Amino acid sequence: MFKLVACNVFMREASLCLAESPHVIDAEFTEVGEHTSPERLRERLQSMIDATEESPKPYEAVLLLYGLCGNAGVGLSARGIPLVIPRAHDCCTVLLGSRLRFRDLFKDNPSRPFTSVGYMERGEYFIRVEDGESRIHYGDVYAEYVEKYGEENAGYIWEAMHPRAATRDGEPAVFIDIPETSRLGYVDRFRERAAAEGVPVEIVAGNLRLIRALLSGAWNEDEFLVVPPGHTTVGVYDWNEVIRATP
Repeated sequence: MFKLVACNVFMREASLCLAESPHVIDAEFTEVGEHTSPERLRERLQSMIDATEESPKPYEAVLLLYGLCGNAGVGLSARGIPLVIPRAHDCCTVLLGSRLRFRDLFKDNPSRPFTSVGYMERGEYFIRVEDGESRIHYGDVYAEYVEKYGEENAGYIWEAMHPRAATRDGEPAVFIDIPETSRLGYVDRFRERAAAEGVPVEIVAGNLRLIRALLSGAWNEDEFLVVPPGHTTVGVYDWNEVIRATP
């Protein structure tokens, strides 16, 4: 029996892979906006890990569907049961299905904008649309941020999650298209939004293989770090190891 702790940017992808997994897995998701404050997100993740270990349920491991994510994934400790985390810099690697594919596509600009179904649904990441008065329609989502984080922090989170495309001149924003969710039509929506902002678009194929492997228990050392009890995650920040565990 496993506990999955994941960002809800993976809600659709993780839900599909959960249904396919041979294991019994309880899942808990964090809000996508929480990654804009890595220290707070790290504290949140650690509290979820600790709560899992204190649970009366016989969990064998905590599965973290995160990468380094601005160092939110660094400094996490396994107390009594192992943690398992992909060797990934961020969710882009996970959505692409391989850190090698991430390197091939993003090595010249690791901060290159990208988006996915999850970001379109839960943040409209990298593309924002303004009305004739040049202001954002915040709506209920922004109100939820205010209630949860306060006005000042809500503004910061909103701007971080809804920036204009930060591409270099002529460089397209990337949409990672997962075959299993292509039928939802988000690629077309993204093209329309990007065209309105004057941003070129590149569509690249995503892959669920890393999520499937995490949830199926196929944790090969090359792609996953298994953090033993009494160890803490440490960032390596290269293209290969990415993250390691130390006592």
